[in-house]
Amino acid sequence: MFNFSRRFITAITTVILAFSSLAAAQTFTFTAIPDEDESRLQERFNKVADYLSAELGIEVNYIPVKSYAAAITAFKNNQVQLAWFGGLSGVRARLQVPGSVAIAQGYEDQFFKTYLIAHHSTGLTASENFPADITEKTFTFGAKGSTSGRLMPEFYIREFFNAAPEDIFRRVGFANDHSQTIAQVQAGAYQVGAVNYKVWENELAAGHIDPSKISVIWSTPTYPDYQWTVRGDLNDSFGDGTIEKVQRALLNMTDPDLLASFPRASFVPASNADYLPIEKTAQAIGLLD
Repeated sequence: MFNFSRRFITAITTVILAFSSLAAAQTFTFTAIPDEDESRLQERFNKVADYLSAELGIEVNYIPVKSYAAAITAFKNNQVQLAWFGGLSGVRARLQVPGSVAIAQGYEDQFFKTYLIAHHSTGLTASENFPADITEKTFTFGAKGSTSGRLMPEFYIREFFNAAPEDIFRRVGFANDHSQTIAQVQAGAYQVGAVNYKVWENELAAGHIDPSKISVIWSTPTYPDYQWTVRGDLNDSFGDGTIEKVQRALLNMTDPDLLASFPRASFVPASNADYLPIEKTAQAIGLLD
């Protein structure tokens, strides 16, 4: 009886150690919507991975994805536990993974906006009023799942004209990311486009925009946008308090170089309730199932 008990205890101990080793070997993984050039995203989020690894004391990896939908799918399938989403993609992800929570947003993300931009050949100029003369022009949104590149500009277009974009413009397109939207309008491939104002400012500062060819003609009112969202089962996988540790690490991100790569002045707390206006807008124009 004594020998059996010892063998039994040894076996149980081995199993426990094996599971402990497996848990220790787990890698915390995150992704981000591909809203800019992939090489820039890789550089930015590899830095974030290094920062989170140091703050959390576990291995953290960033994996790139090719589309907004792919980011949501990776989150849904638990291929990633954390994601930098836009407003609409975050809403979609949280609806598919019950219990998931928005935990942080950039300070500027509380007051986000979309720019409508136009090629100089249109004759359109900047105005505080919605540009009624964009009708019959060619128009490009950003990615189909983009809050700033599609959801919000489409909302205001529909609100002003009381019609769908396809009934207003001569041709409607979608870009892969905001940088591509700018490039297409600047090249004259589309006459007018909708773009994330942060990407516009980044591209302008980097010298990628020629003001003699393209300019901002209107800005939307502000709305909540980007945020970090975590799966609700994160604590089950990585231990109690992990969600709070991740949130604290993001809120304590103060390295000017790291923040400038977003670019954000800082990160502030966020909650799912902050994005209810996005969810309601998406439902109103048929972008949520």
